[in-house]
Amino acid sequence: MDNTAAMTEAKRKDPGYRPVNERLKDYEAVERQLHDGDVTIQSSRCMECGTPFCHAYGCPLANVIPEFNDCVRRGQWREGLEILLSTNNFPEFTGRVCPAPCEAACVDGIYGDPVTIRQIELALIEKGFLNGYLSPLPPKKRFNKKVAVVGSGPAGLAVADTLNKGGYAVTVYESARRPGGILRYGIPDFKLEKWVVERRISLMREEGVLFETGVTVGEDLSYRFLKQRFDVLCMACGAGEARDLDIPGRNLTGIHFAMDYLCQQNRKVSGEAVPSSELIDAGGKNVLVIGGGDTGSDCVGTALRQGAKKVLQLEILPEPPLTRSASNPWPLWSQILRSTHAHEEGGERRWAVMTREFVGDQGRVTGVKCVEVNWPASEDGSAMGPVEKPGTQFEQAADLVVLAMGFTAPTRNRIVDDLGIQLDHRGNIQADRRGMTSMAGIFVAGDMTLGQSLVVKAIADGRRTAHGIMEFLGENKLL
Repeated sequence: MDNTAAMTEAKRKDPGYRPVNERLKDYEAVERQLHDGDVTIQSSRCMECGTPFCHAYGCPLANVIPEFNDCVRRGQWREGLEILLSTNNFPEFTGRVCPAPCEAACVDGIYGDPVTIRQIELALIEKGFLNGYLSPLPPKKRFNKKVAVVGSGPAGLAVADTLNKGGYAVTVYESARRPGGILRYGIPDFKLEKWVVERRISLMREEGVLFETGVTVGEDLSYRFLKQRFDVLCMACGAGEARDLDIPGRNLTGIHFAMDYLCQQNRKVSGEAVPSSELIDAGGKNVLVIGGGDTGSDCVGTALRQGAKKVLQLEILPEPPLTRSASNPWPLWSQILRSTHAHEEGGERRWAVMTREFVGDQGRVTGVKCVEVNWPASEDGSAMGPVEKPGTQFEQAADLVVLAMGFTAPTRNRIVDDLGIQLDHRGNIQADRRGMTSMAGIFVAGDMTLGQSLVVKAIADGRRTAHGIMEFLGENKLL
């Protein structure tokens, strides 16, 4: 560091969002990006710690953060990008949608504001694309080994990109019309515009990765077919079994899973046809989103853009504190109240509320019966579970209910069932340190083995599995 006081002299600066009245009229990205000068100043706030917790503890990818921060501070953008790409295949994704656990572990954040690491990462990759640093670079040598990757979400793309760069022939199979998985269909455009995904897919294609879309492996293609043509199969289909709410009235129409709702809207924005009989439209309706996480927030933002009359988000857990508690010290992920851009756009949130029953009229949902709950702690301090508060029952009107309560198991695949691939106690696919399942030559990556997780963790697991595949094929030493 040239200026050891930069962390105190320069204040943290976030890019902010487009005005609410503007962004509610479209599905374009709501977050702005910092100018180069601001990024340089923010990078100078990095203390280049002797023990960089952001790198060693916070980032699942182990991004070498102090080093690329220093490059940006010096104006060495290309060198900084090379450092970033050495650990992260897709900074343009993580730079937009990652909750930045690296920043939660930043030493600057102990007594002040952490470095804007995510914004620096995004600036590096976007400057790389802008200046032509990321021209197609197919491997100079190809091994006579072929790998099939099932699923084109962040984990599948990371497996494919890493193996392709290592000289392996990779074909990615995707059941949807277009590749990208949750990046294309599950995350709204206002957080991740699809031209960003298409740009990366195009680059991977130019570097030699083959994409076969509209193909359901296990149904359209059998394991026998794949085994005859590929040396390795990697499953990366995500965690697709949504958590349901088994309460009276669940059979009423107008109750939908969050991913069904979000995927349909993404398809509409991308110009894909959606039959009118299947439309899920919040326009003019009282919308209830059950689940207080990021997916629930995405549903709130989508409903508001569709013209919902009113949007309420319910969460069964208690409202988090505004600051860290003594039991949640740095550098742990801070369990504090977080509001997203969607919460600034309208709608309400209620905490510590349990949904007891859906009510309806003529087969369609019209409301939800709820009750407030407490979360008493046991003697060891752990939560015992929700306990209803007497006299707090209430009924909430709702014409559209969206269930955003997470996922319970991987997306079902016939190959997994037919071959009897071993699962763990949670229903996720078991894998060894290389990412290989109980069937030799069949690997797994991402949420199918991790359970519901972050994009950044899926990319990290995809990279790990790719190196496990190289080891299995016996040629990783030539990488």
